[in-house]
Amino acid sequence: MIRRKQALSDQASQHLSLRLLPGVIIVILQWLFRFVIPVLVPGTAEIGVLVGLAGGLAIIIWWAFFSRAHRVDRWTAVILMLAALVAIRGLVHESIVTGFQGLMYFVYAVPVLSLAFVVWAMATRRLPARPRRMLMAMTIVLACGMWTLLRSDGITGYAGAYFRWRWAETPEQKLMAESGDELTARWPEPVALETKAEWPGFRGPQRNGVVPGVKIGTDWIASPPVALWRQPIGPGCSSFAVHGNLIYTQEQRGAMEMVSCYNLAEGKPVWKHGDEARFWDSHAGAGPRATPTLHGDRVYTFGATGILNVLDAHNGSVVWSRNAATDTKAEHSGWGFTSSPLVVDSSVIIAAAGILAAFDIKTGKPCWVGPDGGKGYSSPHLMTIDGIKQILLLSEVGVTSVLPADGTVLWKHEWPEERIVQPAMTEDGDILLSAGGVKGIRRISISHGSDGWKTEERWTSLQMKPSFNDIVVHKGHAFGFVGPNLTCIDISDGKRKWRGGRYGGQILLLPDQDLLLVLSEKGELALVRAVPDEFTELARFPAIEGKTWNHHVLINNVVLVRNAQEMAAFRLPSAGS
Repeated sequence: MIRRKQALSDQASQHLSLRLLPGVIIVILQWLFRFVIPVLVPGTAEIGVLVGLAGGLAIIIWWAFFSRAHRVDRWTAVILMLAALVAIRGLVHESIVTGFQGLMYFVYAVPVLSLAFVVWAMATRRLPARPRRMLMAMTIVLACGMWTLLRSDGITGYAGAYFRWRWAETPEQKLMAESGDELTARWPEPVALETKAEWPGFRGPQRNGVVPGVKIGTDWIASPPVALWRQPIGPGCSSFAVHGNLIYTQEQRGAMEMVSCYNLAEGKPVWKHGDEARFWDSHAGAGPRATPTLHGDRVYTFGATGILNVLDAHNGSVVWSRNAATDTKAEHSGWGFTSSPLVVDSSVIIAAAGILAAFDIKTGKPCWVGPDGGKGYSSPHLMTIDGIKQILLLSEVGVTSVLPADGTVLWKHEWPEERIVQPAMTEDGDILLSAGGVKGIRRISISHGSDGWKTEERWTSLQMKPSFNDIVVHKGHAFGFVGPNLTCIDISDGKRKWRGGRYGGQILLLPDQDLLLVLSEKGELALVRAVPDEFTELARFPAIEGKTWNHHVLINNVVLVRNAQEMAAFRLPSAGS
């Protein structure tokens, strides 16, 4: 009995002398860099992820070699942690397993496991070996196993996940349950479509997010935006095209990828066209990514799996349809096909990832296929440079310009990086292009002489990093984002004038008032001065709920917003009110 008591006393003394402080410091730094700093300092999410994973390795090294724990405790814990992380991953929901290119589970589970393990070590250091080891095993299994109860409903613009209970009903499931046979019904409505569309597609008539000729009231406390209607909608990243009282978008309804037409007055469905196709990824969720394009009495759409449709804008009947992915032999790289179609002369042009392709607008016959630019999520962009009409595409290789008639390459500017946003033209004809959160933004000049086309880098700046959010150009300055923060830079040298406001989301420019109309990632509308002097937010208004990556639309003083679960229309106050 005396010997047993002595053994227990020695054992307790050993664990009272555990070196715990290094583990506590590691976990504090791990959580600080993984979860706090990326929110406070834009552009540090990747660093936070690396530090979070490195912190887990540091915890293992500390415990195995420097903790002074009993050898059985040290190596049992290390083996259990590694085994649990690997084994339980196979039971985790697909949205978490595939998130962050397959790293989401480890990115979140490792910091939680590290924290739980250090808390266990501190809380049980005075317990006898058997209960302490049982609690250690339970702690490790629970810290890893809790992720089997969750799913991810996508990520934020700064790499944070939206977690839900695994069994919770999705907005799409609720919509499907409530909509009944609406999916196959049509509501014909005679509409005159002889005039040009007010908002023909992605980012407006010039694809530049600029809305001239519109003035609105800026005192939203005295005269707030008025909700005209609010309706549920299927998931997708599509924005709207607008003609008269008709609005067009794309959405997912179960196994059907839908092109949908609603009326502007009430948000009620007019017609729907469905293709049996479904795309999903763990970041943006389910549904088509591209925005419909209106041209004459036709609506042109490109689905996330590669279906190119031309439909009658009056009733949704099919004029022709092709699988552009098959025609171009293109493969998306995990986020689906995202290009909004562009109609130029007698062709409709799409980007199948980094490959431009043109089709005859009447027959759908392929006209030409451009060179493979690698990965890319931008849309073809029509610009006139030195009097020559040309199509620009940002892709993994940089930016490529081709003739719309036959796809002949005019010029290229190489700057390798995956790209999502659109190019922008400065007032003096230079081009701004983005390389995202790592390489920032670059201004290039293009010249055309007897020896052909040439491009020249004017400057490259890290003061603006448009990754998911398009930019606008106004009076010698560019307005865009660094992470969620809105930023203004001088386009003469790329230097920052100001940074402010945590929005994410997208922006429209009202040049007649020097205003930015922001739709934040959280579904808020905000007004910000488009001036270089200082950041000034004039108003903010909650519009829709949920993660909002879709571009908004402004027709006169009516703004249309949507995300993956609802859409809404608001009448903004008139100027002077």
